[in-house]
Amino acid sequence: MKRIISIGTQDFAYLRENNYFYIDKTGFIKEWWENGDNVTLITRPRRFGKTLNMSMVEMFFSNQYAGRQDLFEGLSIWKEEKYRELQGTYPVISLSFASVKGKDYQTTRKKICQILTRLYSKYNFLQAGGLLDEKELDYFHRVSAEMDDSDASVSLNFLSDFLSRYYGKHVIILLDEYDTPLQEAYVGGYWDELVSFIRSLFNAAFKTNPYMERAILTGITRVSKESIFSDLNNLAVITTTTERYAAAFGFTEQEVFEALDDQGMPEWKDSVKEWYDGFNFGGHSDIYNPWSITSFLKEKKLKTYWANTSENSLVGRLIQSGPADIKVAMEDLMEGKQIETSIDEEIVFSQLDYSITAIWSLLLASGYLRVDEEPKVGLDDVYHLSLTNFEVKRMFRNMINGWFKNANTRYNDFIKALMANDLEYMNEYMNQIAMKTFSYFDTGKMPSENTEPERFYHGFVLGLIVDLSDQYRIISNRESGLGRYDVMLEPKTGRIPAYIIEFKVRKASEKDLSETVREALKQIDDMNYDAELIARGIPKERIRHYGFAFEGKKVLIG
Repeated sequence: MKRIISIGTQDFAYLRENNYFYIDKTGFIKEWWENGDNVTLITRPRRFGKTLNMSMVEMFFSNQYAGRQDLFEGLSIWKEEKYRELQGTYPVISLSFASVKGKDYQTTRKKICQILTRLYSKYNFLQAGGLLDEKELDYFHRVSAEMDDSDASVSLNFLSDFLSRYYGKHVIILLDEYDTPLQEAYVGGYWDELVSFIRSLFNAAFKTNPYMERAILTGITRVSKESIFSDLNNLAVITTTTERYAAAFGFTEQEVFEALDDQGMPEWKDSVKEWYDGFNFGGHSDIYNPWSITSFLKEKKLKTYWANTSENSLVGRLIQSGPADIKVAMEDLMEGKQIETSIDEEIVFSQLDYSITAIWSLLLASGYLRVDEEPKVGLDDVYHLSLTNFEVKRMFRNMINGWFKNANTRYNDFIKALMANDLEYMNEYMNQIAMKTFSYFDTGKMPSENTEPERFYHGFVLGLIVDLSDQYRIISNRESGLGRYDVMLEPKTGRIPAYIIEFKVRKASEKDLSETVREALKQIDDMNYDAELIARGIPKERIRHYGFAFEGKKVLIG
């Protein structure tokens, strides 16, 4: 009998009590417990089952769920007597920062303090029975949304002490989505203030806490140790390239195909694989995003489910405001090509404004890129990365289109003018959009107008013509004839024109933009850029040349 698919349910007990669709991940409990790590940080992309797994771990270990063997009967963890005896035997402190999103430091700090206050309210019974002395009771009453930093920083440490004394056993601490407020702080511009606050909280909770048995933190990124984990030398870090727990978060291909069989949808296997396969964790390939799979099983339609579950604001900001090479590399990625780059899985957010490596590292951690090939032993730390799957490619295409819509322009009008060889409108359009969009695109700390300006304009125009990829092979920076052209549009079929585009920023020696355009067109002829197209059977009369000349936000096309 087909089980009901419950979308968005992150409560383990709710799924089990209602016999809703669930893929058994309780093997993670055994693997984690037997590894014996004091504090474990696990990073996975959003919507990858982190919260559900944390709920599962809480309900397995928490003495609040003692005797709830019904939740685990029939699952892999319940096959071993040792773990049956372990269920429901620990005090567990469980909290989540998933909802901590504020525009400024004070709002974010208050939201964290409200979470801590609700946690204390849950254990109000600790104030009775003489367990706490007068000073401890006074502290208990001070815990509030307005408490000072010193009280907030020790809140999890003190609660661990109180619970440990009450139950006669050390506590397990579970913190889900620890980095959500940190990402918001980076975007909102209050990073330093929040990092100082969270560092003190984490140090007392996870480092100097003799009342803690073990802890798990989950998030999307591994924030640099220097930022918030500087005092934690007891931290086991599990990233997307780590072998441990590789199949514990996300669905394996076997699990996905079995689910399709159970739901009476075996004919969809190839399509589902094309759209949603592609995540690689610790060398374990063919991992699928649970949100996409459960949504597809429910709706039976191939859509960008996972990519549409958030605004992707940080990703969009980094690509828009990053160096020009980011925009050019995105074009290659969207064509199905790889990029080669070093990776630092310890994300330093302060570097995101200028470091290409930091940006690719964040995109990898966030699930938008996958590792196709890891560095070979003894060689430089260079990874081969590609877009994770077709769903992610669709997301980026929609994102790029959206940038131009946000600038109140009709981005496809440029394509129409290009196809019609309407130079007058192309010039009118480009100058209009340049005034509205270039500052929107290029707001980083290293503006592209001062560093490799041709590369910036190159990336900008590639974004405009990306919708032509169904009719053309869009190629950039490749050798042809005697040099390297900027952009080539090679027709895939039919007798439509081919295009070669050269970008130039006006030099001081050039009289005006008209002379710069002539230099661009002359370069196309002198360097024989037509050679590649002619060799592929496209007659010279069907090859159009365009020179794009730029000076600041002024544009001239000829």
